[in-house]
Amino acid sequence: MTPLARQIISEGRGNRVLTERQLARLVKGSDQSRYGLVNRALKAGELLRVKRGLYVLANELREVPVHPFALAQHIVPGSYVTGETALGFHGWIPEAVRTVLSATATGKSVTYEHERLGSFEFRRMTVRPGYFLEAVSREVLKGQVALVASPIRALMDLVYLRKRPWKGLGFLLEGLRIDEESLMRTSSAEIIPMLEVYKGKREREFIEELLRELGLDD
Repeated sequence: MTPLARQIISEGRGNRVLTERQLARLVKGSDQSRYGLVNRALKAGELLRVKRGLYVLANELREVPVHPFALAQHIVPGSYVTGETALGFHGWIPEAVRTVLSATATGKSVTYEHERLGSFEFRRMTVRPGYFLEAVSREVLKGQVALVASPIRALMDLVYLRKRPWKGLGFLLEGLRIDEESLMRTSSAEIIPMLEVYKGKREREFIEELLRELGLDD
C-alpha cells in the first residue's frame, strides 16, 4: 500500500471524498512532496481522481464502496439525484440506470465520465424561486449522504429535462415503463405541490392531465 493511502486510512478518512485542500492538511511537507505522494497513489490505482481537485480511495481500500449518489453531491455541490436514476432507486422503473442524473440550480449542464466510478450527468433546471428542493429528501446510503428526488418529482423533472409532453397513462406505463402499482398509489398531496414548482406550460399540463387520469382532480 502506498504511504498516502495508508495515511488516509489511518486518519479515519478512508471512506470520505477528499479535496485538494484536505489532502494538503493531511500531508505535511512541500507542495512538491505532496504531489509526488498523490501521483504515486494514483499510478498504483489506490487513489482515484474524480475530477480536478477531488479524490477518493479505491473501493478495495474502503470499508464501504463509494456510493455514486453521494459522489455526485461532491462533484457538483447543491445538486440532487433525479430523473431515471431516482425512479430506479425508488423502484418505479425496472432498469438499473448506469448514468447518475442530477439536477442543478446554477452553472452549466455537464457530464463526467470515469472508467471506475461511472458516468454522471448534471442538468441545470430553472424552477420557481424557493422550490428547487421541493419533494427532495436526504437519504443515508451505507453511511453516505445524498439528496434524492421523490418519485413524482423525479418524473416531473424528467418531463422538464427531456421535454416530454403528456401522451397518456399508457405511455408512462409502457413507454417509460413506470410501475403501475406505484403510480396508482400516488396521492394528490404528492402531485398537486408540483404545480408550484415548474414555470412551463408543458409541465403544468402534464401534472393536470396526470391528476385527471388518476381521478385525483376533484
